[in-house]
Amino acid sequence: MGAAGFWDDAERAAEVSARHARATRRLQEYRGLAADVEDLDGLVEMAAEDATLEEEVLEQITSVEGRLAALEEQRLFSGPYDAGDALVSVNAGAGGTDAQDWAEMVLRMEMRWAERRGFQVELLEVSPGEEAGIKSATFRAAGENAYGLFGAERGVHRLVRLSPFDSAHRRQTSFAGVEVAPVVPDTEAVEIIEDDLQVDTYRASGAGGQHVNKTDSAVRITHRPTGIVVQCQNERSQSSNRATAMAMLRAKLVERQERERQEEIAREKGEAQDVNFGSQIRSYVLHPYTMVKDHRTSHEMGDVQRVLDGDLDEFVRAYLLRSAGRGGG
Repeated sequence: MGAAGFWDDAERAAEVSARHARATRRLQEYRGLAADVEDLDGLVEMAAEDATLEEEVLEQITSVEGRLAALEEQRLFSGPYDAGDALVSVNAGAGGTDAQDWAEMVLRMEMRWAERRGFQVELLEVSPGEEAGIKSATFRAAGENAYGLFGAERGVHRLVRLSPFDSAHRRQTSFAGVEVAPVVPDTEAVEIIEDDLQVDTYRASGAGGQHVNKTDSAVRITHRPTGIVVQCQNERSQSSNRATAMAMLRAKLVERQERERQEEIAREKGEAQDVNFGSQIRSYVLHPYTMVKDHRTSHEMGDVQRVLDGDLDEFVRAYLLRSAGRGGG
């Protein structure tokens, strides 16, 4: 940053400055944690002689453990896009109205988790279901390591419950898919040929203020070679919606390239690596018992409502640690 001409390229300078700020912050966190760990030795010795200090020592240990876990989590992000923002799409799967209702529950869960992590959340598009819930929705989570973290949520989420939409109140299994793509700069090397695009405009309608501002300028873009469809309806102008939709398309194309690259690496290594992003990753059971179980890590939690309210940290951390171990660190 001190080199001559560094600030001549404003875009590159901004990127390097952001990386510098992240590295500085992590270094400060590490040094602060190291100092507190060192202080613990003295506190423990004092508490051995003065029982009134025991509670303070336990609080300090809890604080140190939490901050250590956060630092350990950060070292798990080594992918080219892990540190950046994420585009998260939720789609209703098999199960009719139950699945559309479940998709809305998953959307709420993922957005609340993002907010709990301190991310800025922007809902870009929602397609309401016919009777209840949603057919699909996409939001952007902006913050450090958003893409790296949300990668743990990619896949199919399965719900088992007594259906509130069935007059006989029978048990129903529903599915919702979560797709995650990195937000990439316009300069990213992804070729998008204009003739490959089918651009449709339509009037946003349905859930109204509950989800997104009503507008007459919604845009849907279909990328014919891959079949990828993106849409945006939260901006006031058609040109703004088109620009956002193009950014979403670029992100999904980059994610597709990255997935194909991972599959090729797995084939070359002869690994039976799970690179199928559409596989069932987690089950949420509300009947006949209550349990959330991640099928990749076997991590479980009995308080389903707590998870649905956005408490996903333990599931995500377990997956990231497993992935880091499988990938050799």
